[in-house]
Amino acid sequence: MTESGKKLIAMGITGGIAAYKAADLCSTLAKKYDVQVIMTESSQEFVGELTFRTLSRRPVIRELFAIPAEVRPAHVALADEADLFIVVPATANFLAKYANGIADDALSTFAATWQGKTILAPAMNPKMWSQPACQRNVDFLKQQGVIFAGPVSGRVACGADGVGRMMDISDISDIIDSNI
Repeated sequence: MTESGKKLIAMGITGGIAAYKAADLCSTLAKKYDVQVIMTESSQEFVGELTFRTLSRRPVIRELFAIPAEVRPAHVALADEADLFIVVPATANFLAKYANGIADDALSTFAATWQGKTILAPAMNPKMWSQPACQRNVDFLKQQGVIFAGPVSGRVACGADGVGRMMDISDISDIIDSNI
């Protein structure tokens, strides 16, 4: 719980075209919860930090060392304070980093520090989703208790059809509500 009395969601945004949908989810969640956004560098190619700062009403964490640490680094403090960790969209790159403990940016370092409940909403080209290494990472993360919100079948941004489309925001929001 935060000072506002609301539960705190740590919301990771990664670099996929579905990042624009994460803004809608952030807006929806900020009506009920406090939301701390952590953006990867590549996510900022798709949607700007100002969007999430405005919707969450909090500074966005974009770089590992950009926020001065008073006593503890920001990612450690957030890991102790958050009630839930979500990543929307969760790219194949993020799934690989998370499954293998790679901590080389603000989001993956937070993920390596996080010990609580996690929800990932994957979004990627169907060929990427079905790739054996990606499926191995998904299987491993599921074994660790990570909850997957999708992906679903449909047309993705590049025009391909198949499993890889991000689940509808309202469905992701329902999964979050039932797990916080």
